Amino acid sequence: MSPKEDSGFLVSYLDFQAQVGITKHNGGPEATAALLSRCRIDQAQEVLYVGSGIGAGPAWIAKRFPARVVGVDISPKMIEWSWQRAREEGILPRVDFKVADILDLPFGDGRFDAVIVESVAAFVEDKARAIRECIRVTKAGGYVGLNETVWLDRPPAPALVEKAKVLGTKILTAAEWADLWDRSGLQDRSIDVRSIHSRQEIRGRMQWVGARWAIRAFARLFYLYFTNPAMRKSIKESFDAPLEVLTLMGYALFTGKK
Repeated sequence: MSPKEDSGFLVSYLDFQAQVGITKHNGGPEATAALLSRCRIDQAQEVLYVGSGIGAGPAWIAKRFPARVVGVDISPKMIEWSWQRAREEGILPRVDFKVADILDLPFGDGRFDAVIVESVAAFVEDKARAIRECIRVTKAGGYVGLNETVWLDRPPAPALVEKAKVLGTKILTAAEWADLWDRSGLQDRSIDVRSIHSRQEIRGRMQWVGARWAIRAFARLFYLYFTNPAMRKSIKESFDAPLEVLTLMGYALFTGKK
């Protein structure tokens, strides 16, 4: 039975994004620019971007820096979107995309000058292992940079945490993330915790995705909402989180040198 036939089936948040052609991203282009600067992307020859989504991150790097970019995502559909974006933006000769899991990256040790991860580890249970894999494929002297959602202070009440889990995330506090980062073994570590401001976040997300891409994504969203019961249920669940949850969330930029 397909999801369309089973109105009780709940499509995961990641599958919902893949079908619509949209990507979760904290802080917009400004956050990514800061992360790339701290990871010395201007000096890199080859960069791994984990969680390529619709290809916005790899395209951002390829259009601004000389490095070759390899993007990976656990979703085959997202890899399709990434290839499409690369074609539309004329960067095909300088990018490559593969289906891969952050917990088991299909690359040899010490290959990349920098590994960039944005809005991926929040969806992974074993975050320490994810960090180790990113470090493993980074060259000695290279950089690892993460942009990830955090609870700004302490986790909210258990009921609110459960609401946040509808997105498939396991969010840590900034302090818990700091402990993981301190135990990573990376040198020159930095952590930059930032609040999320709704208007800035919406504007930044639109800039990140691009107006043309966003219009097409919203058109797909409306079509799926009215034609696919499973998708309609997932959309309602995704937007059902109380406002209090959102006010307690922020994001942090983590960088370190191997």
